[in-house]
Amino acid sequence: MAGIYLHIPLCKQACYYCDFHFSTYFGMKTEIVNALKKELILQKSYLGNQKINTIYFGGGTPSVLSIQDLESLTDLIFKTFNVRKDPEITIEANPDDLISSKTKELKTMGFNRLSIGIQSFNDEILKYLNRNHNSEDSIKAIKNSEKAGFENMNLDLIFAIRENYIDVLKEDIEKFIRVNPQHISMYSLTIEEKTVFGNWVRKGKIKTVSPDISAIEFEYIMENLDRAGYQQYEVSNFSKPGFISIHNSNYWKGVHYLGIGPSAHSFNGISRQSNISNNSAYIKSIEKGIIPCIEEALSKADKINDLLLTGLRTIWGADLDLIKKSFGVDLQRYNKNYIQDLIKLDLATFNNGIIQLSKKGILIADKICSDLFFIDEND
Repeated sequence: MAGIYLHIPLCKQACYYCDFHFSTYFGMKTEIVNALKKELILQKSYLGNQKINTIYFGGGTPSVLSIQDLESLTDLIFKTFNVRKDPEITIEANPDDLISSKTKELKTMGFNRLSIGIQSFNDEILKYLNRNHNSEDSIKAIKNSEKAGFENMNLDLIFAIRENYIDVLKEDIEKFIRVNPQHISMYSLTIEEKTVFGNWVRKGKIKTVSPDISAIEFEYIMENLDRAGYQQYEVSNFSKPGFISIHNSNYWKGVHYLGIGPSAHSFNGISRQSNISNNSAYIKSIEKGIIPCIEEALSKADKINDLLLTGLRTIWGADLDLIKKSFGVDLQRYNKNYIQDLIKLDLATFNNGIIQLSKKGILIADKICSDLFFIDEND
C-alpha cells in the first residue's frame, strides 16, 4: 500500500504562526492546478504499481479550490495510479470554506474524511493567530459537515499560545469534547523564524511559552481526551476507536508516498525527494516536463533513525528486532544502558523487541529519539 499527497499552496490570508509554503496570490490558481495534473502524469512510475490506499489534499488551504478543480485532480489520480476501490480521501479545510453546499459536494465527489483547522473556539485567540474565521464559523462548518454525511472528521487545535493561556485551553478542550469529532490533532505553537510571530519575538513584542508550561498544558490535554474516550495513537493525534488516520499512520510506519505540488515531499524507501518551494518556478519547470525536486539518497543510518523517530512517536513503538533483521544493527545492545534507564524512570517499556514510550516519555519524545539515534562510524 502507498499514499498520494497533494500540496495546494494557496491561502486567503497568512496565519501569523505558519511557515508552510503558501501564497495569498490567486492569480496563478489555474496554472497551479494544471501543473499538479502534469506532475501526477510525470510521477506515475514513482510508486511502481503499488496499490494506493490514501489520498490527502493538504496545504496551504485545499478547500479554496473549486469542486471542479478538486474533482479533476482526483479523477486523474484514479486514472493514472493503481487505486484501491475504497481509499481514505482526506481534505484539509478552513471553517469559512465549509458552507452547506460545498460540504455536500465534497461528500458527493468522494471525500470521506475532513480535517478542519479550528485551532481554537476563542475569538480573541483566533484574531491573535490571524485566522480567517471565528468560532461561529467553526460550529457552522462542523454542523454542515455532519449534515452532508461526513462521519470521519478531524479537528485541529493549537496550544501553548500564551503564558496565560491555560484557562482558554480548558474551555477549548471542553468544547472539543462536546462537539465530539472522531479525531483530534493537537499542536504546540512553535515560533518559526520566518513568520510574523518570529519577527515579533525578535522585536520583543511577544514571548515564547516556556517548555514547562507547554508540558503542563499537554498533560492536561492527554488526561482529558483519554477520559473522553480518545486514544493517543501518536504524540499529536487522538482518535475514537476505528478512526485512526490511515494516511498519517502510513507515514509513521514507513509506507511509501508520493508528494505532488510545490514544497511536497516524497519517499520510496530508497530516497527522499522534495519539490521546490516556489509556485512560479514550480509551474515553469513542470511545463518543461521537469520535476523541480532535490533527491536525497538514504544511508543505512537515515533509514534506521527514520524508523526510530516515527515509531517512537506512536503507540506501535519502534521494533528493534525488525531493525536488526533488516539492517544488521543491534540497537538493543547498542543502547542497552539507556533503554534500561528509560524503563526505570517509567519513560518507556520494552517487550518482545519493541520499545514504546509511556505518557511521561511522550512529553520528551524528541529528546529520547535523538538519544537513541544510530551513528554509523563508517559514514
